[in-house]
Amino acid sequence: MLPDPEAVFRMAAEEVRAAARAAVERRDRFVLALSGGHTPRGLYALLAGDPAYRAAIPWDRTHVFWGDERHVPPDHPDSNYRMAREVLLDCVPLPDANVHRVFAEDGDAGRAAARYEQDLREFFRLEEAALPQFDLVLLGLGPDGHTASLFPGARALEEMTRLVVATRPPAPGADRITLTLPVLNHAACVTFLVAGADKAPVVRVVLEENPRDALLPAQRVRPVGRLLWLLDSAAAGTR
Repeated sequence: MLPDPEAVFRMAAEEVRAAARAAVERRDRFVLALSGGHTPRGLYALLAGDPAYRAAIPWDRTHVFWGDERHVPPDHPDSNYRMAREVLLDCVPLPDANVHRVFAEDGDAGRAAARYEQDLREFFRLEEAALPQFDLVLLGLGPDGHTASLFPGARALEEMTRLVVATRPPAPGADRITLTLPVLNHAACVTFLVAGADKAPVVRVVLEENPRDALLPAQRVRPVGRLLWLLDSAAAGTR
């Protein structure tokens, strides 16, 4: 637990820096999956605005993907890509070729999901049944326990073979394109970034040791690597 959102951003930035250095030392590249949302935005602003992080992260060896995207064009206000580009990607020396976005402007969300999966397969040079391994996946947490665009009760939660699927949120809004649980759970590290008192009720449920009900999507994220929750005191319910 951390005292405030700014402490969450700084701890997350340290995790990005450490993961990047370790990955580049291991295989000369760092593969990161970004999240949308307010709390990740604070992290991206810190990574772009703090000279120490700008200098420490090997941007030329960093490859950026997204955990999920809304089915909107890249210049749409709701686009996760647009937010990351404006706050982070345009502000650091990251080569354009290292940005692997979802082509969500395609009129067919299922086709956009299939294209993104093909991009993953080509980048990671995957055999048919293999899974990609991200060095770090950043995730947020919705008030209903959803993460990425994996919503409670959605069929996407049961997908075990595809890497990427199109799905529809329970509330009105654009369809989504999301990585599936097998991909999230094959990551070397998954870090949840959660801030704000409105998240405290679902945090208590998600982090209970012996869940009694059907698992919420965030509870089903159990990576083969490291799992880290970064919470501010409000989200942890201590103030």
